[in-house]
Amino acid sequence: MRLVEGKVGLILGVANDHSIAWGIAQALHREGAQLGFTYVGNAIEKRVRPLATSLQAELIEPCDVGRDEDIAALMERVRTVYGRIDILVHAIAFAQREELKGEYLETTRQGFLTAMDISVYSLTALVRAARDLLAPGASVMTLTYHGSQQVVPNYNVMGVAKAALEASVRYLAADLGPQQIRVNAISAGPIRTLAASGIAGFRTMLDHVGEHAPLRRNTTIDDVGNTALWLASDLSSGVTGETLYVDSGYHIMMM
Repeated sequence: MRLVEGKVGLILGVANDHSIAWGIAQALHREGAQLGFTYVGNAIEKRVRPLATSLQAELIEPCDVGRDEDIAALMERVRTVYGRIDILVHAIAFAQREELKGEYLETTRQGFLTAMDISVYSLTALVRAARDLLAPGASVMTLTYHGSQQVVPNYNVMGVAKAALEASVRYLAADLGPQQIRVNAISAGPIRTLAASGIAGFRTMLDHVGEHAPLRRNTTIDDVGNTALWLASDLSSGVTGETLYVDSGYHIMMM
């Protein structure tokens, strides 16, 4: 029997076939999960819909996580189509491009609030809206980055947002644990994605990590997908509130 045979997964955050969320989707589908997907805007829909259709998705819905009414409408569609959620993947983050360069102290109030709303609060909003749909044993997961723990040039407000996201994971894990629902984060190494393209000097960062990580290579979306598969499966039934690094070991290096 495949690892997540018959489980229902909802994935938010696929932008194209290079997305980390797409790597997760492929791993879950390979091991038997039924998957639903969301998108924001026509441009993203044009890329997401063919990908989702290729995995026989029965649910492909718009959802702007900055709007509570969109989240509520999404959960009603999930209730109609699937009736439950066994796997919830939150792969969403956003900050204005101008906030990701120069000094962190130049972060604007609106830039800070936007990053916190879309990158952090959206996880809490989704879990709260999905609470009565999450089955016992369900796995909720989100994506973070080591810029939450140490200063990364040009990551700025996203580093602060990821730190808040990791704290949210711990608090949500405590809230949902009595219902046997697990909440975890995956801290992926730098991967060439649409989101990463907004970080100044990303190519230099990618080269440096690939040369100095213990495994001497960069992380792939397949690496993250396989870890997400483990978190989604019953093999990780005793793991919650954790941040798991999938970065070829780079985070252990001092210099």
